Amino acid sequence: MYKNLDPVLNTPVRLAIVSVLIKLKQADFNYLMEITKTTQGNLSHQIKKLHEAEYIEVIKTFKGNYPHTICKLTEKGRQAFEQYVDDIKNYLHL
Repeated sequence: MYKNLDPVLNTPVRLAIVSVLIKLKQADFNYLMEITKTTQGNLSHQIKKLHEAEYIEVIKTFKGNYPHTICKLTEKGRQAFEQYVDDIKNYLHL
């Protein structure tokens, strides 16, 4: 029987964000916007959803006079991603 996929990660932009953070451990907002090829508003919304689920930590600082947002993957986020990958493999019979 198939398990339901994690609704937090079952969105392309959120999955892309977590996939980047699995490799890099942390990334700033502009880099994530470049990688996901989405708008500032959509990226902000997706980051907020991941933060609310405690999958990422959001660190807000300033670089000069400009806001600088850094995202880091949490342990809960790493575990959720690994489970999501396992669930997808089961769906695909890999």
